[in-house]
Amino acid sequence: MHLLEYQAKELFREIGIPVLPAQRIDHPTDIKGLQIPYPVVLKSQVSTYGDNPARRIRCVENTIDAIAAARAIFKLPILGKHPQVLLAESRYNAEQEFYLAVFLDYNLARPVLLGSSQGRMDTKTLISDMQKVVVEQNFSPFYGRRLAIKMGLHGNLIESVSGIINKMYQLFVQKDLDILEINPLGVSPTGELMALDGRIAINDKALRRHQDLINLTSTMAESGSYQDMPTNSSHNFNGRDLNGNIGIICNSMCLAATTVDMVYQANGKPRQCHLVPTINSNQYWPITPGAIEELQEALRKLTTSEGIKVVLVNILSNRATSNAAAEMIANYLLSQRGETPVLNSENQEQNSTSHPLRSLHQDLLSKGKSPRSASGIERPHLVIRLVGTNFHSIQQRLAQLPVHFTDNLDEAVNEAVSLARKGSRRPNLVI
Repeated sequence: MHLLEYQAKELFREIGIPVLPAQRIDHPTDIKGLQIPYPVVLKSQVSTYGDNPARRIRCVENTIDAIAAARAIFKLPILGKHPQVLLAESRYNAEQEFYLAVFLDYNLARPVLLGSSQGRMDTKTLISDMQKVVVEQNFSPFYGRRLAIKMGLHGNLIESVSGIINKMYQLFVQKDLDILEINPLGVSPTGELMALDGRIAINDKALRRHQDLINLTSTMAESGSYQDMPTNSSHNFNGRDLNGNIGIICNSMCLAATTVDMVYQANGKPRQCHLVPTINSNQYWPITPGAIEELQEALRKLTTSEGIKVVLVNILSNRATSNAAAEMIANYLLSQRGETPVLNSENQEQNSTSHPLRSLHQDLLSKGKSPRSASGIERPHLVIRLVGTNFHSIQQRLAQLPVHFTDNLDEAVNEAVSLARKGSRRPNLVI
């Protein structure tokens, strides 16, 4: 999962990596309450990379120009995606710019430090000037200093840049990251360092160990989107693509943006994306009948929508929410068969051979048919990814369903895209 720039910089600030005064903008009118003195830089916040960075940024000198620029940026797609939030940031005059990164090399099974004396360039262009240091033993400041020297730095820059590298590595380890990148790291005429842009990719399998990251990635759902979204709480995300065949349900704006992006990257074709109510003041989804009903309604809409072959449900939540969502999904499957939903946390000691879910599982496997509604209409495949604080208990509760359990978003996305390509309707529920 990739964080947006403003989210990455929140983590930078916590660890002590210097960042500029900034403010999140959810709507162009938020500019009127801007607390940052002009001139200000407005940045599009999307979880895609590789597009021309100049298309993401506008520098403005006053409120009128800032509001106009914000409206334009919100309507400007980046690799097919519109931003749901902007970052307003103080302008910074850098005399030099560097590239720094820490990533996990799966071939070496070791963390690797990367650095270049040429920042604000795409990674492909940087390759010729890229310096590399493999962290072969326990990390020490020696590794950061070694990279700074290999980058050709001199004097005080060796110490200051190596200090940034040390903090980057500390954050990398603490948060179980796959990639941490600063591009560029700006250097002022006085030698001050500033992380001007940042990229963070979280290890998907480790995400459930970091509730703070789950909360951080869910904050975008609090304010909604400027992109002409309906006012009801379960709504379509960025309109419809009638050429797509994958429906998506998520419980936050950021999660939806990430999921849509990953489907595109896997050469899939999203058709619709629905958001469901998610975050309240303490960052937990309130487990109320209304919330469950809205999740069920989003599922019903997509499973009955023409042209959708696969519905991908991606929910990040706490344990109670995951349990409630799992029960709703199982009950939904049973209701489509015309059977009585019975899956409940209070009924876990029932004999598995007499459980209706067991009969559904055996019936589907023996007949090789897809789940049908009571009226006999075939439904799309369901690919469901749930992440909670006690995911293994969710696995056990759903073990009697015809499912393949996973908390890996990459696996869920790849499965959804594969099923959409095949266009077959065999029962294949991935959770």
